[in-house]
Amino acid sequence: MKIEGKGLNLEHVIQIALEKEKVELSSAAKKKVSDSRAYIEKKLKSQEAVYGVNTGFGAAARVRIDDKRLTQLQKNLIRSHSTGVGEPFSAEETRAIMLLRANALACGNSGVRPEVIEKILEFLNADIVPYIPQQGSVGASGDLAPLSHLALAIIGEGYVWGDGKKTATAKVLGAKKIKPLELQAKEGLSLINGCQVMTGVGLLNLSRARRLCWLSDLAGAMSVEALLGSRNAFDPLISSVRPHPGESKTAKNLIKILGRQSKISKSHEGCDRVQDSYSLRCMPQVHGAAKDTLRNAVEVLEREANSATDNPLVFHKEDKILSGGNFHGQPIAFQMDFSAIAVAALASISERRLEKLTNSHTNGAGLPMFAIADSGLNSG
Repeated sequence: MKIEGKGLNLEHVIQIALEKEKVELSSAAKKKVSDSRAYIEKKLKSQEAVYGVNTGFGAAARVRIDDKRLTQLQKNLIRSHSTGVGEPFSAEETRAIMLLRANALACGNSGVRPEVIEKILEFLNADIVPYIPQQGSVGASGDLAPLSHLALAIIGEGYVWGDGKKTATAKVLGAKKIKPLELQAKEGLSLINGCQVMTGVGLLNLSRARRLCWLSDLAGAMSVEALLGSRNAFDPLISSVRPHPGESKTAKNLIKILGRQSKISKSHEGCDRVQDSYSLRCMPQVHGAAKDTLRNAVEVLEREANSATDNPLVFHKEDKILSGGNFHGQPIAFQMDFSAIAVAALASISERRLEKLTNSHTNGAGLPMFAIADSGLNSG
């Protein structure tokens, strides 16, 4: 697969993070990146002060750094920000993070050399996965600490996964005969500016949540049968007058799973039950709303996955280097909060169906108390 700084989607992330598909930088992206780097080199020669290139960082932005110490500046930045704590991200999560960081740099707005991106991809293809503690993201300033641990491994320091455990990077690189990256001006800063950690972890979680949606439909359909529920609530006429995409898709899916009729559904034709409980007949509305929420979250995070999040950003054609806030994590944070609410709603309505299945007083289907014969003697 080719990395281009655009066109990356959830399926691609799964292919590289979980299935370990090989990756390379496209020639078009390499050209963009090279042009951006040439512009930075030109600025360096002009002795113009550029934040993070030949100045300090944050409150030290007014401090001018001598040209001879620009490489040391970048190394110091990475080392000083590698302060994460807690349990590490999984190898799969870290592979997703590496892919997204490479793709962000491939947008051509960071001013790094193509070698920086190619080194990340070399690590990915060799399955050399940095050991990144989970706690330490600043959020409002992006994933500074976690991405610093990624960058630390890329420059041959810190730790990576080796034989399933935390291993010194230098040892693994030596065994695989891979050289670490030698940072140049701005490249350390460009490796750690952005939201690739929260986006990578978010996309993998959204993939799991999408599968959970369809499993919820399956479990819900089985509950309809067990509780002698009606299929009428899934009639397409209902969702046609409230055209939320998720509602319509869920109703169709439930009918597909259940079929139009079964021996169980026929067994209670003509009964006096007018309608089923919310936990059965509102599945299209609840499951559907969750699916719509998750679909929107995937769209936002895919958009983020193809974004330039550096600061400052380099626009060589416009002859501008601009400081801004594309590293801010708010767009991702909102979507993951919304997604958590959606998944909680799936769990809530599922719990209500379980209660019906085990409560002989309310299920109306003659099911035994606690789903066990001879309840009382048996706890269920």
